[in-house]
This record gives sequence, structure tokens and C-alpha cells, in this order.
Amino acid sequence: MQSSNGRPRGGGGEDVAEHYAGRPLAPRPADMRYRDPWYDALASGWGEADSTGAATAPAQASRREPCGGPGAGAAADVYLEVQRSAAFQEVRRRYRGFVVPAATAFLVWYVGYVVAATAAPEFMARRVAGAVNVAMLAGLGQFLSTFLLAWAYARHARLRRDRAALELRWDTQELTRGVRGGAS
Repeated sequence: MQSSNGRPRGGGGEDVAEHYAGRPLAPRPADMRYRDPWYDALASGWGEADSTGAATAPAQASRREPCGGPGAGAAADVYLEVQRSAAFQEVRRRYRGFVVPAATAFLVWYVGYVVAATAAPEFMARRVAGAVNVAMLAGLGQFLSTFLLAWAYARHARLRRDRAALELRWDTQELTRGVRGGAS
């Protein structure tokens, strides 16, 4: 049986290279870089080309060098300035003010559940209603608390941090655009 594109269905033994043989592929720029300052570069050097044009492995890319565009050093200074700003510190303080207590409370709740399950099996086996016991309710409570924590985090981020972080992002982009001479 044939599919709608004329290729046989199932494992026809044809690989992608054979399927696209004879069709021109779009050229790929040799030095493609993202201009968004919030996009993190490759973390350990994977895929970065060396002087011969071959991709390097992380062991070979032990030292990272900044992109060589105009104003690269000045752009780094802009990011350091933003990081030291009161607005950035406030966003980080709000983030830590929610995440640290919430993660601590959730971890205590989880460890308490595990310890109770192992140290007090008689208590966990106590029936509540029919075949439902304390362990089942506590286990379902783990799922419920996970969803509740995710909802609370998203709400906190939306109400307390997103607007300030977006303003910081725009300010940072404007500053780096000015440093680089209007190029974005």
C-alpha cells in the first residue's frame, strides 16, 4: 500500500538521505548565532567550529571566548551592570523568597511521607473509609501538593516577577543595542 506522498508505508528500507536525493537542501550559514541576549550559548563548546571548520568536542573547547562582534566587551559590561542593579536584585529576591520556602516545605512533606510509611506502617495502614487508608490519602496528597505548588509558582511568577523581568530584558536589550551601535 502506498502513502499519499508515493512512498511505501512501513519499513521500506529507504533512509532520509535517499528520500531527499536529488532535491537541493537549503544552505546553512557557517556562523549562525542567535542575537537574543537571553539565549544562552552552547554550554560546553559542543558544535563550535575550530579554525579548520570542524566541530569541537567539549574537552577541546576548554576556554570560551566571547563572540567577536563589535562592542562584545561593552555588551558584557552592560550585563554585569544589569546584574548589579537594584531591579535585578529585587527580581532575584522575589524568586528566592518563594522558591526556597516552597521547596523546603515540599521536601519536608515528601520526606515526612516516606518516613511515616517506613517507621509507622500501622498508622499508614489505618483505614479511613472502606479500602482507603492513611497511606493512600497521603500518596494522593503528594500528587495534589505537586499540582498546587506548580500553580502557586506560576501565579507568583505572573504577579510578582514577570513584569519586572520583562522590563529588565527590554532595558538590557536597549542598552546592548546602544553599545553595539544600533545593531540588534
